[in-house]
Amino acid sequence: MPLLVTVPNERLATNIGEVPADVDLRIWDMRSPAPADHLDIVVPPYMGSTGSLEALEGLSVGLVQSQSIGYDGVDEILPAGIPFANAASVHETATAELAVGLMIAAQRQFPRFAAAQQRGEWAPVFADSLADRRVLLVGFGGVGKAIAQRLAPFEVSITALARSARNEHVEGLGDVAVHGIDELPALLPDAEIVVLSLPGNAETHHLFDEAMIARMAADALLVNVGRGPLVDTDALLPALQEGRIRAASDVFEQEPLPEGHPLWKAPNLIISPHNGGAATAMNPRMARLVRSQIERMLAGEDPLNVVIPAR
Repeated sequence: MPLLVTVPNERLATNIGEVPADVDLRIWDMRSPAPADHLDIVVPPYMGSTGSLEALEGLSVGLVQSQSIGYDGVDEILPAGIPFANAASVHETATAELAVGLMIAAQRQFPRFAAAQQRGEWAPVFADSLADRRVLLVGFGGVGKAIAQRLAPFEVSITALARSARNEHVEGLGDVAVHGIDELPALLPDAEIVVLSLPGNAETHHLFDEAMIARMAADALLVNVGRGPLVDTDALLPALQEGRIRAASDVFEQEPLPEGHPLWKAPNLIISPHNGGAATAMNPRMARLVRSQIERMLAGEDPLNVVIPAR
């Protein structure tokens, strides 16, 4: 029997290209009936993929290959016995690009210039630089490392922090001393830019609550490209409204951000609509990952990036 692999759309199938003769690549959006009772690899849609996992109930599935890095909430919906792999290696560069872009946009006041352009007004300003700033990276996984690599040419001072302290060699940066999460309260007051790229889970939920935000330096910039629940919205809003800190966020506790939500009109905030990985780099990288998983399965090797094993 050929290896049966499903992808959610023609675009991904085209990017994957020609597959070995013993692979049957089909398009399945997970809304219509499954093409077979046994599927070797299932790639869900990019957006809303967690909900689509209910379509796998009653099927035999060798591997679910997500198109996202994050997988919070998946273990609550994924049927038993199915391993789940995330898309590590696909989104890190694009998300890091957005993080750096948000930093530059906030520091150099791009929203002010865009508003002035709409008014036809020449409005120069003496803005904050990114150069020479003290940047605290809260999260030093794939995205955190990619952000650090892209920040290095901007001549910033980088401090890295992760769940546990360690020394890590990072290409282009050399050996990096990574602080543990327990040091966050002590490191936070000295940081001028704080970048969040942690995953969302019970340990990180509302990590930046009222007390933690209060420890941030005056006028510091909080950038969130991790998960929305890392930041307590009810604590962030007054800090923005009072001008104590600034923020630029790609993720929010409620997504899409509802019409009329107070964050839409909050001062000192740049909003990006969860767009970190949604760039042209995604499709070819996702195709490469799926091809790798196919090759490994044909060779009898373990798949990459399994974050939830079959149970």
